[in-house]
Amino acid sequence: MANGQWFPPDWPDRIRALADGTLTPVAPKRAATVMLLRDADGGPAVHMLRRRASMAFAGGAYAYPGGGVDPRDDDSLVRWAGPTRAWWADRLGVDDEAAAQAVVCAAVRETYEEAGVLLAGPTPETVVGDTTGDDWEADRAALVARELSFAEFLDRRGLVLRSDLLGAWTRWITPAFEQRRYDTWFFVAALPAGQRTRNASTEADRTVWIRPADAAAGYDKGELLMMPPTIATLRQLTPYATAAEALAAAPARDMTPVLAKARLEDGEVVLTWPGHDEFTKHIPTTPTAGA
Repeated sequence: MANGQWFPPDWPDRIRALADGTLTPVAPKRAATVMLLRDADGGPAVHMLRRRASMAFAGGAYAYPGGGVDPRDDDSLVRWAGPTRAWWADRLGVDDEAAAQAVVCAAVRETYEEAGVLLAGPTPETVVGDTTGDDWEADRAALVARELSFAEFLDRRGLVLRSDLLGAWTRWITPAFEQRRYDTWFFVAALPAGQRTRNASTEADRTVWIRPADAAAGYDKGELLMMPPTIATLRQLTPYATAAEALAAAPARDMTPVLAKARLEDGEVVLTWPGHDEFTKHIPTTPTAGA
């Protein structure tokens, strides 16, 4: 039985075009995504979204809240708590503090925009409670519409971004032959007490809380469609008995970027993700009839 690996039908042609020099790779855009955890019977559950089937990229696939870095995410006026920007630059493997702030800010902002969960508080030691009121929803909608920057939002609310509530987990870069490319940092975080998730994303038609092992089983049966980094991170989360255990493991995680590679071998293009053999694909070097 086929598993649920998302594989665009145009990838073989794009791989061939990249190999023969007729395809110029696009530069990846920086992005962040958050594996939001809460404790449950049998181990922590993770919050996942199902992308609408109409989406051009990974339509129908299950993913975590996240998205691209906004040009204003590196605003020096973003109120900040937790490890310094310099610490984050080293942890994330970026060149400067502004870039590090932008990635962390994108992670927090996108989690609020897509799941209604806010990793921020009135002080460096506190976190907001319920964020489901109409006034919160108005601010969230303004953020989504880019009518309000995250720095302005935090200032308006008298809040500081709690970077200490995030743990950097892994980093994946979309393959060079994909037309939509992202350099994505994956973070882990625990659902703050008093907050609730909701389907706040216009890009998703379903949200679930699911144990990583159950989600992985659904993928293995072909019932849940996922991209390689999603199923890879789910498998990595399965050993942990609590959200706190997963967060405690984050500082030791290797942040070397994972980037798919393609090579010619025995008349096929072999597509591999270093360190993740289960995603290897063998593609004929010439299109098959009817493909």
